[in-house]
Amino acid sequence: MHYFRNFISEMKKRGHQFFITARDKDCVFQLLDFYNIPYTSRGKGAKGLAGKLFYIFKAAMILFRAAQKFKPDLFLSFASPYAAHAAFLSRKPHIAFDDTEHAKFEHLMYVPFTQTILTPQPFLKNMGPKQLRFQGFMELCSLHPKRFSPDKKILETLNVKSAEEYVLLRFVSWDASHDLGHSGISLHLKMQLVAELKKRFRVFISAEGNLPPELEPYRIKIKPHQMHNVLAAASLFIGEGATMASECAMLGTPAIYVNSLDAGTLQEQANYNLICSFRNSEGVFEKVKELLAIPNLKNTWQQKRDKMLSQKIDVTAFMVWFVENYPASLNTLKANPDYQYNFK
Repeated sequence: MHYFRNFISEMKKRGHQFFITARDKDCVFQLLDFYNIPYTSRGKGAKGLAGKLFYIFKAAMILFRAAQKFKPDLFLSFASPYAAHAAFLSRKPHIAFDDTEHAKFEHLMYVPFTQTILTPQPFLKNMGPKQLRFQGFMELCSLHPKRFSPDKKILETLNVKSAEEYVLLRFVSWDASHDLGHSGISLHLKMQLVAELKKRFRVFISAEGNLPPELEPYRIKIKPHQMHNVLAAASLFIGEGATMASECAMLGTPAIYVNSLDAGTLQEQANYNLICSFRNSEGVFEKVKELLAIPNLKNTWQQKRDKMLSQKIDVTAFMVWFVENYPASLNTLKANPDYQYNFK
């Protein structure tokens, strides 16, 4: 949702209309309501291969029927098979953004029905002639300095004093289709991290699903739209979630990412020394102690972040230009990929 909200706002100012559908998952509806973005629910989705296949058909038909009434000029999504199929049935172009190489099932379902695929430059997968690369990250849609200013009132919400520091831990549920067979932080390490970090910091945990009883008191209690402010003010992030780790990189917050899944965007952010990436729990505890021994850690990371941003574009401004001028923009970018730097 964060990827498109600023784009939607900018395009509406230019007179464009939207029909937005969303899956009832996590906090998506809460965020859409908070940002006053009208939407239509396409249900909760399904689990298991058979259930997912049936849901793809069901959701595509929901979108197709809606499109017959709304009559869109094009479909836009983040790697959505449902949008791709509805666009195909409607004989309209589908533009997809994607930064998740390991989502093999989704690629199988949406790529054949999509005209244009936009990916960050370091995306590891070659998607063929449909693919165009841009110098940015999806997280910059919401967290580029032109789009986001941290709200320091978040400290009051968290009941954190101005002189206090805090660390955020993030644990995921591991129930996405591309999570099958993968893992992150061991239970032993979770307990070890909390025991060590609470000696010096306030500790907050953001978690999908249940936590062990010993860790439940650390669960963070905020509204979904406040999370970016939490990440911006944190002294350190340790988590299994790729999106939050990448968001920390955009905000200049030191991040340790622990997950057997990797991505080209995370590798590039690691090359900027903004993320410390681990495939399992081995060595994580030692890396935490190493980072916390660095003087002025947060200031050091802010400088690294500024260097990274100087080489990236304002992705929202790029999206507005690309979609508003499509398909001419497609030909422009193919002929001159550097044209995107007009949107820094």
